Order: sequence, then C-alpha cells, then structure tokens
Amino acid sequence: MAAIKPIRTKADHRAALDRIGALMDAKPGTPSGDELDVLVDLVEHYEDRNVPMGHPSPVAAIEFRMEQAGLSPRDLVPFIGSRAKVSEVLSGKRPLTMRMARSLHEHLGIPAEVLLRQEDEGPGSPGGGTESRKFPLKEMARLGWIPKVRDLAAHADELIAGLIARAGGPDVASLALFRKRDHARANSKSNPYALKAWCWQVLATASENRRDGAYRAGAVTPAFLREVGQLSWSSEGPRLAREFLASHGIALVVVPHLPGTYLDGAALKLGDGSPVVGLTLRYDRLDNFWFCLLHELAHVGRHMEGDADAAFLDDLALRSAQGEPGGGEEAQADEWAEEALIPRKLWEESDVRENPSTLSVVQFANEIHVHPAIVAGRIRFERKNFRMLSHFVGMGEVRRQLGLTDR
Repeated sequence: MAAIKPIRTKADHRAALDRIGALMDAKPGTPSGDELDVLVDLVEHYEDRNVPMGHPSPVAAIEFRMEQAGLSPRDLVPFIGSRAKVSEVLSGKRPLTMRMARSLHEHLGIPAEVLLRQEDEGPGSPGGGTESRKFPLKEMARLGWIPKVRDLAAHADELIAGLIARAGGPDVASLALFRKRDHARANSKSNPYALKAWCWQVLATASENRRDGAYRAGAVTPAFLREVGQLSWSSEGPRLAREFLASHGIALVVVPHLPGTYLDGAALKLGDGSPVVGLTLRYDRLDNFWFCLLHELAHVGRHMEGDADAAFLDDLALRSAQGEPGGGEEAQADEWAEEALIPRKLWEESDVRENPSTLSVVQFANEIHVHPAIVAGRIRFERKNFRMLSHFVGMGEVRRQLGLTDR
C-alpha cells in the first residue's frame, strides 16, 4: 500500500480524489483495496470537517431510496408495519420508531444517522424555509451558484427560488430529477439536496449559455456518437466536442460536484426539450471524459426521445459494481458508448487486448482514429488494473482543454 498522508488542504483533497479514481475497482482485501478504504475515510473526514453538508430528512431519504429502487409505498409495509403507518410516515404525521429505522437501514441501506434524525418540522408544515436550509448553501455560494449574503440560512428560500428560476422555473426544475429509472446507476449514499442543487445549476448554466443550434429529434444515433468519439483524436478534442454538440442544439456543461453527490454525469432537458449533458469531471481524465460523455449522449438518443420528463444521473464508479443488473438502460447506454469509441468487432480482433504495450496502444488508436487514452482506459477497465498505462489517460487534461479553472 502506498504511503498515505493526512488531507489538510484543497490540493491534498484533489490528489486524494484522483487517487481514489485510479483505485476505484480495486478488490477488497488487497493492498490497493486497503489503500482505497483508507483514502475514502480520509476524504469523508476532510469533507465533513471543511464542507458542512447536513443530512436529508428521514422522509426525504426514504423517498429518494424508493425512487432509486423503484419501490411503491406498499413495498415499505414489511419494514414499517402497515399501509396506514407507511402513509403516516411518508406524510410526516408519524415519526420513525427505532424498529422501523433499524429495518429500513438493514433492508434498504439508508444510513442510520439519517433515519434517526429528529425533524424540526414535517413536510407541508408552516415555515417552508426548513427544506431550503437543508441545501449545501455555503458551498453553493462559494461556487457562485447563489449570491453570497451575510446570513445564508435566513435567505435560503429566496436563494433556492432564484436558482430554480435560473434553471427554467419550477416545472423544469422538478422534472424527473429523481424519477424511478430502470436499473438506475445512482449511489445510495447520495445527498438528494446536493443532487438537486447540482442539476439545477447544470440547467441554469445551459439556459444562460444557449447557442444558435437547434436540437433535431432523432439526431443522436450510434453514427452520431461515433462522430463525437472520433473528435478525441484532436489535441483539443473536448473543446471540439462541446462546439460540435452546441451546433446540434445539445449543451455540454461542466459543473463541479458537491460532496455527497457521488456523480460523474447526467442527461437532462431544458424547458423546450433540448438535451443537456452535465459532467462533474470529479475524475479529470481523458478516458473518463469520453466514456462519460458518450454514455450520457446514449441516454439522450436511446432513452430520452419521446419521454418528456426523462432524466438520468450516473455514478459510473458503480458500472462494475458486483450484482449490477446487466439488461437495463444503463447497460444499454454503456453498449452504445463502447461501440462508438471502439467498435466491438475491431476490439475483439485486435492484439492490443492481450499485449497492451505502449506501441500497440498507439497503433490501435491510430487505426480506429481515437485518442490513445480511450484504448488505455478500456484495457484498464477490463483488466481492473488502474495502475497500468496511466501515462495515456491524460490526468488533468480535460479542464485545461475546456479552459476551466477551479474556484
């Protein structure tokens, strides 16, 4: 296991996140797996100490988990006790008992510290500012998503309302951000308030930076994805991809992740139905950028056409999670993205899979006209070895090529 230092600065924090990205698929019990566990604990400790987030309410956490797993209120009866009790808990009329909390934690994986929190006010009660104050206001203000004011909590309602207005208004902001999706790839530890804030900022940024191109329904096809993927060949590929998508009425927006989002990308829609691809670049690598971008575009082309309120939020670290279902929408988006970047037939016929030398990676990338980072990333993912070929993946390159600076 590599030497691990305490995380004391933002630079330490970013370095730790980059290292976590490299170790994400390490097997438990191995030196790399142990290093990953220690780094995750250190990052969470740093974020808890330096970026206070708060927790969602018990009811919000239950509803979020229901959306993720596609559960109905009836499915909660074994954990809460009866349909009447489920209704009362979800409406805020009945507090959770210790038995209920223990059962929900054990069977649905909702963090115990969230379930055992006491609510100051139930849903629908007077003083709606309670909900607004649960957003990560301090971090949102630091990033410039909301104005910096002296007392953020006291102005929470108007600040959140302002962000919602920038996102396109209540109708757009509420569109399916947490709607049930088939085999959703969302982290159960996600903070729903942080996720909502991030999605609204993505929509607001896309709305405020509209280009002239108009989106044409049905434009995103496998051939379209292949054309986007081959832009990676250029040394300014990410910038060219953003401009190409804008010319087709698709916004590509990078908004930094918030602690508690566990998010790589999303496919959303503006009020007029124009698609928006949001990326966090939490792992700023070229291989990660291109796969995540094409994965979200695949959702646009394969799952969002004809579905007025579809939305997808993706934690791609769960892509190889043990037990993930293989036939749902996420697997379908993976299929389109993989085929667009490296056609399956060419991949299976290539010697680079068995002999991934520096020379063979470059030669194969030249043959299929993509950046070598894409080939290296595919090999690293298939072999679950994120130490190999690391000189290809372009750590820190995407922000540079898109002209982004950290706040």
